[in-house]
Amino acid sequence: MSRSDTERDPWRAPVFVAQIPDGGLHRELEASVAERQAMAEVAGLREVLSAQASFDVVPKSGGRVQVTGLVRGRIGQTCVVTLDPIESEIEEEVDLMFAPEAEARRLADLIEEGQDGDAPPEIADPPEPITGGIIDLGRLATDVLFLAIDPYPRKEGAVFEAEVTAPDPEDHPFAVLKALQDKKKGQ
Repeated sequence: MSRSDTERDPWRAPVFVAQIPDGGLHRELEASVAERQAMAEVAGLREVLSAQASFDVVPKSGGRVQVTGLVRGRIGQTCVVTLDPIESEIEEEVDLMFAPEAEARRLADLIEEGQDGDAPPEIADPPEPITGGIIDLGRLATDVLFLAIDPYPRKEGAVFEAEVTAPDPEDHPFAVLKALQDKKKGQ
């Protein structure tokens, strides 16, 4: 694995679709210290204190695979109001369908075409593509965790109050001209 793969996907847990038993499989994942440090760097966080995922991976007809589960994490951020360090808990449920790349692309195109006209409201999101016969549960967990991050975290009770100052009547664009005019009158 090259450095750019690690930077792009700091937490990896590949599952080979061909090796998924008919009854499915269950995976419990926990990111290592190095993986959490890389995740924090990629996401621009102060730190990722913990990252776990629990997934059930079940094969479906047509080469599809359903992944359900839960992603949990604890992240360290900086309050946008006080600039104090804060920690946030994340817990997100996952229910995604994966399909071979060609089918995922075809379904995505069909859904996009339907949205140009009158799309039926019951059309769901297209399935995620199975790339190279692999579903990377670590990358999935990372994506879910990153999407749940509050981009503007606030310490509990922190309120932004803009400093309000009354405008100085002598502070305006023509104050210098007025001063020159006053100076001329005084001469």
